[in-house]
Amino acid sequence: MTTFPYQTLMVQGTTSDAGKTTVVAALCRLLKQRGVKVAPFKPQNMALNSAVTRDGGEIGRAQALQAIAAGIEPHTDMNPVLLKPSSDTGAQVIIHGSVRADMNARDYHQYKPIAMGAVLESHARLLAQYEAVIVEGAGSPAEINLRDRDIANMGFAEAVDCPVILVADIDRGGVFAHLVGTLSCLSQSERDRVIGFVINRFRGDIKLLEPGLDWLEAQTGKPVLAVLPYLHGLFLDAEDAVQAAQASKGAFRVVVPSLPRMSNHTDFDALRAHPDVDLRFVRESESIPGADLIILPGSKNTRGDLAWLDTHGWREQIARHLRYGGKVIGVCGGFQMLGKTVGDPHGVEGAPGVSNGLGLLDIDTELTRDKQLTRVEGLCAFVPGDESGRVSGYEIHMGVSSGAAMTRPVFAIDGRGEGAMSADGQIMGTYLHGLFDHPDACSALLRWAGSRSEQVVNTAQLREASLDRIAASVEGLLDRLIGLRDRT
Repeated sequence: MTTFPYQTLMVQGTTSDAGKTTVVAALCRLLKQRGVKVAPFKPQNMALNSAVTRDGGEIGRAQALQAIAAGIEPHTDMNPVLLKPSSDTGAQVIIHGSVRADMNARDYHQYKPIAMGAVLESHARLLAQYEAVIVEGAGSPAEINLRDRDIANMGFAEAVDCPVILVADIDRGGVFAHLVGTLSCLSQSERDRVIGFVINRFRGDIKLLEPGLDWLEAQTGKPVLAVLPYLHGLFLDAEDAVQAAQASKGAFRVVVPSLPRMSNHTDFDALRAHPDVDLRFVRESESIPGADLIILPGSKNTRGDLAWLDTHGWREQIARHLRYGGKVIGVCGGFQMLGKTVGDPHGVEGAPGVSNGLGLLDIDTELTRDKQLTRVEGLCAFVPGDESGRVSGYEIHMGVSSGAAMTRPVFAIDGRGEGAMSADGQIMGTYLHGLFDHPDACSALLRWAGSRSEQVVNTAQLREASLDRIAASVEGLLDRLIGLRDRT
């Protein structure tokens, strides 16, 4: 059994997507394997990919992944502040798993001292339950404009007096400038708590990198604790950004519009991993390709993203797709868009009003102030006479849909029908996120959409295997961390 000498250790990055989430998950998995009771923690997360916890709250998807790595149930204390952007200047503020308010950037800046109180409460509760807490920062500590009232990076580290390791991504270039430049933007006390660097996503001959490592250590007086390899083919839940498109690999074509406020695109990770599926996210500047299946994803601003679909020709493209026999699925906000109207009388997502939906399902939706947050399990109900396929997932939505199409449910959840289908069976909508994650449901949905594949994808197994791979890659880092403390 390993004795981990840090009760709290923070992982910060020189940039967004430097690898903070992966390093925290890897350390959590490795510590678990070595017998340490460990928990992940992220003080403040800004992300549209979220998960529902057993205690009925909402946290960032990345913290749910890190909890799985640690072998524990995700809890709202692992991400006490979650910001879900609804526009370029505003976001829904979620504290301890529950919606507190919608705020613009200036109002939230004034609110940060209150948010810091929630952060410190959660951190204290985790310390009381676990031997070690591995903390993930947000963005970069070098964002000078955000230093005042910071709760996400060095502001938190200073408040709890914890050491920090700084991660930089060498694959994007400029790794030495990122590390030296980040240190130069910090105060002396902040620089002092950085105990070393991690260089992430390295590929090549390490001998060619060593002169740069020697220079970096001499320049900063900080050790390079690890150079982590670029690991291909990982299956890990993304915190927010849509991953780069992969090369076409399957005959069955699935197209997803990359909405400006798309949420929970991790819903489609199982399709991304499927060897017989070619999944493509279509961005604003790209033409809409032909497909067997079009999926409208979740949205943090349903009416705004519905207008975006109209502006970029998706209404006409979907109608054409259906005329040629294609299938359409709407998930959460995408489900609401498929209906006749989406009303927002309370101004939940913006100015109050009603928008015309795509008119493809006989439902109407009214957005509500209350958010539905629940984890569910059930059976597939969209294949007549066959309800043996299992489905599991979670609901995160602010809205109630009703109409004749609801009498043709997609799933059976706890004895009730969930979702809606068109009378001709070409279109389905559901509030269920993670609908493709269970192998039964994924296979059944692809068969419904016209795929003839016999391949089965088990996302849980893929995720576990990837967590073990990244844990193996940080063994040297963990040993250096322990040795570093042993010498001080």
